[in-house]
Amino acid sequence: MSESFSGGCQCGAVRFRVEGPVHHASICNCRMCQKAFGNLMAPFASFKSPVEWTRGKPTLFRSSQAVQRGFCNKCGTPLTYQVGDGNPALAIGAFDRVNEIVPTIEFARENRHPVMDNLDTLTPEDLGSTDEERNMLAILKSFQHPDRDTDNWQPQG
Repeated sequence: MSESFSGGCQCGAVRFRVEGPVHHASICNCRMCQKAFGNLMAPFASFKSPVEWTRGKPTLFRSSQAVQRGFCNKCGTPLTYQVGDGNPALAIGAFDRVNEIVPTIEFARENRHPVMDNLDTLTPEDLGSTDEERNMLAILKSFQHPDRDTDNWQPQG
């Protein structure tokens, strides 16, 4: 029996499940992926088995003649990268058990942001290390979907 992976967007309007094992896990540094994620790189996992959309479906944006990208149209979470009619690759950060999928391939390294070579030199600061952060965390009520499938969750906002 193969492993099952689930995940979804931040608000919970779009959820998915896919059977493992992971076929490829990668990060991409190309400018298109950077813009699509609003980040320095985009991490993706692909599977040989099809994606099952268990709640909602992503809205698609054609970012080039060959690629469609899927995202939640309620909260904006980037979810998929799809070439042609094949299975979409899924954003690693959207998985419930995100630490179980580790990229082994890096695309467009020539476009890698300079800080990526120096992450270990950044000054670490734990969340909640200042009075201001502790005060904010004490009253914070997250509207983010929990990292698990649940039948009674209602998207917020």
